[in-house]
Amino acid sequence: MSFSQRVVELRKQRGFTQQGLSDATGIHVQQIKRYEAGSSLPTADALKKLAVVLHVTSDFLLFEPGEREPEDDMKLRFEAVAAMSAEDQQTTKAVLDAMIVKSQVTQTVERVSKTATKEKD
Repeated sequence: MSFSQRVVELRKQRGFTQQGLSDATGIHVQQIKRYEAGSSLPTADALKKLAVVLHVTSDFLLFEPGEREPEDDMKLRFEAVAAMSAEDQQTTKAVLDAMIVKSQVTQTVERVSKTATKEKD
């Protein structure tokens, strides 16, 4: 389902007219109509206003189900971490943060190396 379809569906579920949604969000009614027609996408500020008034997350408005969620095996791991003591959670977070930084540095080094190699050729 697209962003525009979600806005229309949620607006109707919440009992808003286009004008009512406009009044509640402070977004001009013509802009609401553009969002619903799929001819325009919201700014971050407008997205936040829509999410608050429609009682959903901005991710719900923008992404398909499962598009922003971790794979099932990672979900299980995160659930296991959530059941750990606070101290073990902190340690796990530190290890994850270190691995994320390592991965980002490795990717950056590889990208720079490829660029340098292309420039030499």
